[in-house]
Amino acid sequence: MSTVISQEALTEHEHEPQGRSFGWYGMVFFLASEAVFFANLIAAYLYLRVRAGAWPPTVEHLTRPEPLMTGINTLILLASSFPMHFAARAITKGDKRGLTIGLGLTALLGAIFLGGQAYEYVHNAFGPSTGVFGSTFYTLTGFHGAHVTFGVIFLLICFIRSLRGDFSQNKHFAVNAVEMYWHFVDAVWIILFLTVYIL
Repeated sequence: MSTVISQEALTEHEHEPQGRSFGWYGMVFFLASEAVFFANLIAAYLYLRVRAGAWPPTVEHLTRPEPLMTGINTLILLASSFPMHFAARAITKGDKRGLTIGLGLTALLGAIFLGGQAYEYVHNAFGPSTGVFGSTFYTLTGFHGAHVTFGVIFLLICFIRSLRGDFSQNKHFAVNAVEMYWHFVDAVWIILFLTVYIL
């Protein structure tokens, strides 16, 4: 009898609304530290740009990167937020198939974005060692690209785990964490795109 009651109590306890987990707060603090890191990089870029006067510096005979292709690449990255959101909402409803599809699409769009960034790097008329413009451009976009790469790896791990059935309606913190991280990466890219390509 006591076993039945305790089992029922456990089941009811699983469905009770709970506060934020320690993992959620840990993720928030991690993303806050990453935001400070990128804020410092952007502040350094803006400082060097103001000090240089003409941008790109005329002494380097550089041309600004073409924003059109990067704009398309930006739309691809922003579009990846929708299947990520869909995947996270799907698992809260117990929809494991929706989770798997959403994670797979998000990882695919993230990989396409990285491919577009690699194409741009190969076809740029300047490199990381081409003066202050080249070094700041590649530092900003390169660190963001590294974060997207980590995000795609994180997505693929969650995708594989979803195929194995590791996530359920009540147990899916890794999905929440990758969603938070991915939206953060998207938001940072909007700021970088406006700062480096449009401003």
